[in-house]
Amino acid sequence: MLGTDSSVHPASTIARRTATYVISERADGKLYHSTETGSGQPIAGRQPSDTTLASNRSVLRACNILRCFQQGQPTLGLAEIAMETKLNKATVYRMLTTLVDGGMIERRGKNIYAPAIQLRRKKIHRVGYASHSDESMFSRMVSESICSNAYDAGIELVAVSNRSSATVAVRNAERFAQEGVDLVIEYQTNHQSASAVSDRLTEAGIPIIAIEVPHPQAIFYGPNNYRAGLLAGYALAQACTSRWQASFDELLLLELPTAGPLVGSRLTGIIAGLRERLPGFSDNQIRFIDGRGRFENSLELVRKHLRRICSRRILIGAVNDPSCMGALTAFEEAGRAGECLAVAHNGTLTARRELRRPNSSLIGCVGYFPEQYGESVIRLALDKLQGRQVPPATFIKHHLLNSENVDHFYPNDAVLRPGEADSLLYSCR
Repeated sequence: MLGTDSSVHPASTIARRTATYVISERADGKLYHSTETGSGQPIAGRQPSDTTLASNRSVLRACNILRCFQQGQPTLGLAEIAMETKLNKATVYRMLTTLVDGGMIERRGKNIYAPAIQLRRKKIHRVGYASHSDESMFSRMVSESICSNAYDAGIELVAVSNRSSATVAVRNAERFAQEGVDLVIEYQTNHQSASAVSDRLTEAGIPIIAIEVPHPQAIFYGPNNYRAGLLAGYALAQACTSRWQASFDELLLLELPTAGPLVGSRLTGIIAGLRERLPGFSDNQIRFIDGRGRFENSLELVRKHLRRICSRRILIGAVNDPSCMGALTAFEEAGRAGECLAVAHNGTLTARRELRRPNSSLIGCVGYFPEQYGESVIRLALDKLQGRQVPPATFIKHHLLNSENVDHFYPNDAVLRPGEADSLLYSCR
């Protein structure tokens, strides 16, 4: 480090040590130079040689030529490069010949050039993503998470929507096969079309990650549905014991048969959890309603059901939040909100707000945390594409959300307006 004592380091010595050569190129292609101190004052000193000037001129021109290929053009002609660099064609041709000999540029034809393979941006993976639909809050959150993480990973995502249709799902699979994507992330909940979707993609040699509903020969990512159902069943049994002395008249289960038996095991788990904690109730007390996983369908069917029954203590288990909220709305309309206790699955914003409502009949909701799907799914996709070992199934971590812990898991819900979707901001666990 330079000292500050001028008797040891005279000013002229300091100036020489801190001198900097500034070499630039004018618009006419000629180089000029100056020698400056750190303070910007010219000083006397050794000037660059003619050889140094010539070398710098060549380097600058080569850099300018290479920079032309950073504008997104795969190939450029000699005339285009000359126009872009403002150099004459003879000079550009000599520079290109040298760059070709050095392996930096490829000659693709007469006076046509392209960057060498090693200079191109590393090839990004092209992944197809077929979302379930844009209707449900849960599906939108999964899609936002996947799109965000794909972007961060440098993946080109070809995103389409299955629109809750088996026919559209198969058509989207055919599109992915035609476009030759590297991998497909498939999110559709009709198990009957899963085989057709998988067949189209497997035949094209495209690996698949299936979300929520298993597909033949696909990597599965989603909930452990039976274990999630057990959590809900235990919570429902505890509430029934504390409020109704472990006695109830009916267990109303809102199912989604089109999603298949694996998703249906959420309800199987609820039954098992109740039997474990409340032994003695019979199968005659169980009623199944196909709410199709939708608020409107569940609302209408539960309305009709309430007109036919005289039961006063009803336990409700739903395959997802929309079905559960539809059922609860039907009870409230009938003035019978105090006659039911309910559990749901997914943990979307609507259900979380219901958990916070005083005296709500929703006593618990198994959280699936859709805002976290993207991180895990994109990691699985990259591992698969890069040849690393990938497990056949990866399950999410469930937590039972209730009125006591919902603020811990989602502390930012309070700042969201009613019309806003789920927040991506959640506490670290």
